[in-house]
Amino acid sequence: MKSNFFKYIFIIFVVVIVIFAIYMIYFKKEDKQNNIEENVVEETTEIKDLRLGISNYDTINPLISNNKEVLNIGKLIFEPLMNVTEDYKLEMCLATECSKTSDTTYVVKIDNNKKWHDGSPLIAKDIQFTIDRLKEGKSIYSYNVEKVISVEILDASTVKINLSEEVPFFEYNLTFPIMPNNYYLGEDFYESTKTPQGTGMYKITKIDSSYIVLEKNTKWWNIKNKDSKIEKIYVKQYNEVGELYNSFKLGNVDIFTTENENLEQYIGTIGYSNTQVKAREFDYLAFNCQNAVLEDSNVRKAINYAIDKTNILSSIYNNQGYVAEFPLDYGNYLYTRDTNSLGYNPEQSKKILQENGWEYKNKRWQKTENYKTKRLNLTLTVNSTNIKRVAVAENIKNQLQDIGINVTIQKVSDSKYKQILENKSYEMILTGVYNSYSPDLTSFFGENNLQNYSNNEINEILSQIKNIKEEQTLKQKYERIVNIFFDEQPFIGIYRGRTNIVKNQNLAGEIKGNNYFSYYGLENWYRI
Repeated sequence: MKSNFFKYIFIIFVVVIVIFAIYMIYFKKEDKQNNIEENVVEETTEIKDLRLGISNYDTINPLISNNKEVLNIGKLIFEPLMNVTEDYKLEMCLATECSKTSDTTYVVKIDNNKKWHDGSPLIAKDIQFTIDRLKEGKSIYSYNVEKVISVEILDASTVKINLSEEVPFFEYNLTFPIMPNNYYLGEDFYESTKTPQGTGMYKITKIDSSYIVLEKNTKWWNIKNKDSKIEKIYVKQYNEVGELYNSFKLGNVDIFTTENENLEQYIGTIGYSNTQVKAREFDYLAFNCQNAVLEDSNVRKAINYAIDKTNILSSIYNNQGYVAEFPLDYGNYLYTRDTNSLGYNPEQSKKILQENGWEYKNKRWQKTENYKTKRLNLTLTVNSTNIKRVAVAENIKNQLQDIGINVTIQKVSDSKYKQILENKSYEMILTGVYNSYSPDLTSFFGENNLQNYSNNEINEILSQIKNIKEEQTLKQKYERIVNIFFDEQPFIGIYRGRTNIVKNQNLAGEIKGNNYFSYYGLENWYRI
């Protein structure tokens, strides 16, 4: 009897052990499952939308808008025939082939399998339609087709573009957004209230008075955004830039672009990051190389060494820009020089002048040649309405006077300034350009340049490079132009503007923007 009792106790003990083991196995499995489910939830709750901010919105139609911010966002929606990469190379976009068939003709092929957001195919008529709109002169992109006289449709996927004269690197002009012809049949393109159609990675699904909704184009021809984390973009519109800044501070905007030089004054010290990309504005000091004094490249080089461009950048532009002595963006694949400047060295300035026959007497530099005495007394012309350029002129004057070069500043009205530029009736002049993405340097070194400068070797190179396709050969040619430039100094680059890409700290992903597209690589960003 006693043995049976212990037998029953043993059986009960074994059963309890088994039940406990089963219990532990079950709940460990359940915990594991719960963890998996939690992870799944965590993944699925990853924020897949993005909030962009713009101010002074006019229209999302890229051929009508004059708002830089809108046009930048438009590159997510609308596409050109040719794209510009982050290092300013060209790549095919809507075009599949672009051939220069003569000095003034280009044949462009497209792929009809590329679709508009409504599903209709891209056709050659769309290219002709877009260029015809640009030729009407109402678009910021009209300059791109200034030399186009006609567009012929060869077939459904091919157009021939005829130019009035040869345009070096004309392919870079084909970076304007293409718009659909059939979409606007029967109505005024400029008055249309239709939601614009594009071919890009995002499509417009809603527009109202306060925001535009963009959704990922899942049928986009480019595999680039296949794995894009951003499925929806809210483009928030603000009447004033101050409203945009306040909304950013409140956490309602993830990212925006601005050229404002005093961001912290408006945004404060809240957590944000600011990526600076070079803008297209390029300001420089042009010499009249036919002037009796300035025709000497040694004088021009001495002047360059005497100007502290870094000081100008900090004292006048609040370090909101870049020292840029050469027109090509430092970062362009064709600009291979290790440094962007000769550097500031006033003692070197004096040395160059002395080595080339100049003497410093009676508080001025002078040189006697052929019984004639030259003196370094120069006039610097500037338009009086450009406050910053006037400040730059004063800075240059003071720095040159520090080494004994006397400078008189001539401040003139805008109309007089324009006349002086056209007639080239100046000794030195502060001016600037809105640079193209193209590596064409004809306006700086070719015939009729502002400096009255001519160099036979550069002229020969300029005639060669417009037909060179091989990258390494192009780099070598441009390297030679750059070396001649710094040796002869026909002008002195001062400043390149910048664009600020401002994002909150919750936005992850590498920003690779340039002055062509600030939101380059957006398909790889996400919010955390």
